[in-house]
Amino acid sequence: MPHTDPPPAQSPPIIQPISFGDVRAALVEGLNDFRRAPAFGLFFSAFYVLGGFIILAQLMVLEQSWWILPISLGFPLLGPFAAVGLYEVSRRLETGELLDWAGVLGVIFRQKDRQIPSVITFVIIIFLFWVYAAHLVFALFFGLSAMTNVMSSFEVLMSLNGAIMLLIGTVVGAGLSFVIFGTTVIGLPLLLDREIDFVSAMIISFKTVTTYPGPMLSWGLLTAIILFLGMAPLFLGLFLALPVLGHATWRLYRKAIAFED
Repeated sequence: MPHTDPPPAQSPPIIQPISFGDVRAALVEGLNDFRRAPAFGLFFSAFYVLGGFIILAQLMVLEQSWWILPISLGFPLLGPFAAVGLYEVSRRLETGELLDWAGVLGVIFRQKDRQIPSVITFVIIIFLFWVYAAHLVFALFFGLSAMTNVMSSFEVLMSLNGAIMLLIGTVVGAGLSFVIFGTTVIGLPLLLDREIDFVSAMIISFKTVTTYPGPMLSWGLLTAIILFLGMAPLFLGLFLALPVLGHATWRLYRKAIAFED
C-alpha cells in the first residue's frame, strides 16, 4: 500500500478522554512496535547516543566545553525529525502499509516542506531563552564572585546563594520544559498525521495536556525518568528508551485525538 500525503484536517481534531490506563497501554504498545521493527528504532536513536558520546568526551577528555552548546543545539534540530521517523514506523505498523527504508526516510525528508521546521524554530527559541535565563540567574547570584567555572567549584553551589540559584534555575527550567512538552507531545504526531498549521497543532497539544493534566503529566514524568535511566549506562540505554518512547508517543496521540472526517 503506497504512502500518500497526509489528509487535511477538515474537521477540528477532537480531544478524547485520556486515563492513566491509556498511558500504560501506550507504553506497552510502543515496546511492541519496537520489537516488530527494531532496526528503525536503533537507527534513529543512534544519533542521540553518538551526540551523548561526543559531549561526554568533551567533558572528560577533550576539555573543549565550548562545543557543548552547538552540539546541544543540534538535538532540538534533529529530534523532531527522528521522532517523525518513529511515528511513521508506528503509523505504518498500525495501517499495514509497507515498512521500508525508502518510504520512511522519504516521509522524513518531505517534512522540510511542511510544518515541522516551524516547530523546530519554536523549540530552538525556547532553548536559547533557557541558555540566556541560566546565564542571567547565575549572574544575579554570582556576578560579583571571582569564581568563573562552576564545574570546578562545586562547593559554591552548597552555599545559600548556590541553593537559591539552583532552586530558581530548576523552576525556570521546569516551566520551559513544560511549554515544550505541552506543545509538542501531541503537536508533532498531529503534524505528521494531518495537514494542519503548526500553531493550531501546538494549541491542540497544549489543550490536551491541560484538559487531562494527570495522565499527560505522568507521561511527561515517565518519559523523563526513562530517558534519565537510559543515559546512565554510558547513554547505551537510549537505544531502547528512545524508540520505545517515540513509538509510545504516537500510540498515545492516537488515543488522545480523533477526527470526524
